[in-house]
Amino acid sequence: MLVSGMGAFESIRACKAVLFHTQPWRCGFQRPAVSDEDRWIGRALRANPLPRPPLVKPLLRPGLSRLAPRWLALVLLVLGPAWAAAATVTVQVVNDAGKPLVNAAVFLESKEARAAARGLKGVEVQQVDKRFDPLVTVVSIGTEVLFPNRDKVRHHVYSFSPPKPFELKLYAGTPANPVLFDKPGIVVLGCNIHDKMMAWVVVVETPYLGLTGASGAISLRNVPAGAYRLRVWHPELPPGGAAFDTALSVAGAAASANVRLPVAGR
Repeated sequence: MLVSGMGAFESIRACKAVLFHTQPWRCGFQRPAVSDEDRWIGRALRANPLPRPPLVKPLLRPGLSRLAPRWLALVLLVLGPAWAAAATVTVQVVNDAGKPLVNAAVFLESKEARAAARGLKGVEVQQVDKRFDPLVTVVSIGTEVLFPNRDKVRHHVYSFSPPKPFELKLYAGTPANPVLFDKPGIVVLGCNIHDKMMAWVVVVETPYLGLTGASGAISLRNVPAGAYRLRVWHPELPPGGAAFDTALSVAGAAASANVRLPVAGR
């Protein structure tokens, strides 16, 4: 409803800003009659027009702005379910005495996990103080590993393990070429100069992997929902013994498992 009169000047300014520029009578409003007072107010408004809001520049170029909703929908369609279903799987590993077990390789296997496996970057097994560090390294298939020698003496690193037999003859510093671990399995490392030096590389066909710390626990993050085989291996398992293996279903935001390995307590 249009309000006439000098006392309604501000109301008319607001009505003009909100309604008049859109021609409200075309949307079902009746066009108002114009009085002398209305004409006077109209002249005042034309002399002092309301400021127009500033133009907002588009965030994307015109061509891209039309495509942005489609790209966003596509990204949400492809990645959204995976993000929503990703879980954290926590595994606690203990020995025969029920004490936390450090350096246990923990990994989840499935057909989908095998397809998602990719080589890791920046993996090293160094030699320092005449020992390998770390003692156990767990990597996805296709990972290249460097073996820098940070001792003052030279080392001769080798492995006779079927998944990856190799030899880095007597050297100091860092070899120019890393070693590619392209088959799954347990690779035992040794030094041909220092017989007491020993370490292990666990090569698995999954991106969901980790190594337990001093607490005996490991959290595997961003694991999609699904059915997996939980496998756990430790260098102190009986010779020739297989890795621990059990079914694990991942659903929701979190899953957990407790594993006891036949490793002598200390």
